[in-house]
Amino acid sequence: MSSSKDADPTLGYLTRKDTEVKLPRPTRVKNKTPAPIQITAEQILREARERQEAEIRPPKQKITDSTELGEYRLRKRKEFEDLIRRVRWNVSVWIKYAQWEESQKDFTRARSVWERALEVDYKNHTLWLKYAEVEMKNKFINHARNVWDRAVTLLPRVDQLWYKYIHMEEMLGNVAGARQVFERWMKWMPDQQGWLSYIKFELRYNEIERARGIFERFVLCHPRVGAWIRYAKFEMKNGEVPKARNVYERAVEKLADDEEAELLFVAFAEFEERCKEAERARCIYKFALDHIPKGRAEDLYRKFVAFEKQYGDREGIEDAIVGKRRFQYEDEVRKNPLNYDSWFDYIRLEESVGNKERTREVYERAIANVPPAEEKRYWQRYIYLWINYALYEELDAGDMERTRDVYKECLNQIPHQKFSFAKIWLLAAQFEIRQLNLTGARQILGNAIGKAPKDKIFKKYIEIELQLGNIDRCRKLYEKYLEWSPENCYAWSKYAELERSLAETERARAIFELAIAQPALDMPELLWKAYIDFETAECEFERARALYERLLDRTKHLKVWQSYAEFEATAIDESLELSEQEQKEQCLQRARKVFEDALNHFRSSAPDLKEERAMLLEKWLNLEASSGELGDVSLVQSKLPKKLKKRRQVSTEDGSSRIEEFIDYLFPEETHTTNLKIMEAAYKWKKQKLSNE
Repeated sequence: MSSSKDADPTLGYLTRKDTEVKLPRPTRVKNKTPAPIQITAEQILREARERQEAEIRPPKQKITDSTELGEYRLRKRKEFEDLIRRVRWNVSVWIKYAQWEESQKDFTRARSVWERALEVDYKNHTLWLKYAEVEMKNKFINHARNVWDRAVTLLPRVDQLWYKYIHMEEMLGNVAGARQVFERWMKWMPDQQGWLSYIKFELRYNEIERARGIFERFVLCHPRVGAWIRYAKFEMKNGEVPKARNVYERAVEKLADDEEAELLFVAFAEFEERCKEAERARCIYKFALDHIPKGRAEDLYRKFVAFEKQYGDREGIEDAIVGKRRFQYEDEVRKNPLNYDSWFDYIRLEESVGNKERTREVYERAIANVPPAEEKRYWQRYIYLWINYALYEELDAGDMERTRDVYKECLNQIPHQKFSFAKIWLLAAQFEIRQLNLTGARQILGNAIGKAPKDKIFKKYIEIELQLGNIDRCRKLYEKYLEWSPENCYAWSKYAELERSLAETERARAIFELAIAQPALDMPELLWKAYIDFETAECEFERARALYERLLDRTKHLKVWQSYAEFEATAIDESLELSEQEQKEQCLQRARKVFEDALNHFRSSAPDLKEERAMLLEKWLNLEASSGELGDVSLVQSKLPKKLKKRRQVSTEDGSSRIEEFIDYLFPEETHTTNLKIMEAAYKWKKQKLSNE
């Protein structure tokens, strides 16, 4: 039951197992050592050749009379007919049959075989070729002509049939017949080679006018650049320069926008060059460069440069070289319009040439490529296109109205709600100032502060108004500045500096007080320093001291203590009726008190900041040493710490640990404490020992 299921109808209802080919198992080679006598592949092949048996050939048959010949022919025909019945579609069998009949000089039978073969496959052009060759070989011209005629009628797209037919007629001297065959062929609009063969045929018989007429039909049938160039070269070869020029001009009219137009213009220009018409050739090159897309004009540029080097003057050569570079830049900006560096290079090239209209056109094309995203990093290079455009219009072109329009359009283009560029606002304002239009400059800067306030804009606007002496405007601007950025210490300092320069001390002091009262400042240390320097410059030492005390209430930083001590050491009040020596002594006493307060703070509130204490003591020591007779170095030396080199374990970024050395400071009071701790530990150990006993 199972075997009938496994049976496969395609295998004659045998199972797969029954049909498996069982190959003999390969014998295992036990002895794998090399044989003493080695045999090469060459020896094996030679032996095989020597032992080959001779080929069995049938005996040669000699026919002695007509009866044997008849039998031989009958037998061969029967063999061919049987073969044809078996493989009717095999063309080579038909050809052998027909050629055998031809060899027997029975041309009627041979034709019959050829005709029967054509009935089987008339589309096979090899049959037609062999058939016609047989007729021609045996000088049956009319029969051959008949075969060719039928062949080209049935297979008009097979060029070989037409070529053979025409060749036969030409060899027979039947030029009119060959021309007639060509005309029949041309009605089928063959490829270029067919038309060129017809033209060569006419030229062989010196029929120039006929060839010209064929060329006219040729360019209508194949309106391509190559066809027109051949036509023009034909006219040139025959010395017809006006006609050749006319052909080129007609070609340019019809194919100026063709993909291969570059070849046409190059050929036309070279033709004019050969005719010694350099100006015509130059005009053709320039016309071509203006009309052909830059991506397809590489060869044209190269030829133009070579032409100018040969025939042009210095200006022409430079223009040609610029044209070549212009082509390169055009190619770059076509591939990536947002590559602003390429636009800068292109613009620089056009500016060096000096053609204003062309430069403006490139600028306009460049600024049209607005960055796709409204993010400042994408606009940073783009904005310089506008800046360069405006500067070009102002400095090179001298068109002030156009410059103003460029700045205006640029400011409209920037999305000020997301980001802005202070540089553009300032350049636009400075331009208006150069044009003596102060109102316009103020309007621009006012718009800038309203739309996109920035530090640079405020600083520049205040600087302009200060130079003009408008103090009230400066005050208003500082108020706007601080209203926009109340944490800006620079603005507060500059505002107070302005008031001080105007001898408005109270106003300056009030500004400083407002500034230090702000809840958040970007650089408070600079502001406090400016305020203290202001009071010191005004010789208001008590106020300066009060400021230092207020500052120390906020921060106990080392630099504040050092600055306070330095201030006290140099705060000599000339209004007091004391000698200089006494005043210096008082200053030193006050400085010592500051140092003492600082050391007490670090000792009690920040014992870990040992390095800061050491730096403070070093500063104090330097002060005592530089004070001469008034200084007392021993006061500080007793407080100086010892430097100890220690090691500690630190963890690295990868999780492992390493040992590093560091400097530690041991102060005198810490040494005493350390000794007490050692004594306490020893007493405890002794007490424990006694209790154990």
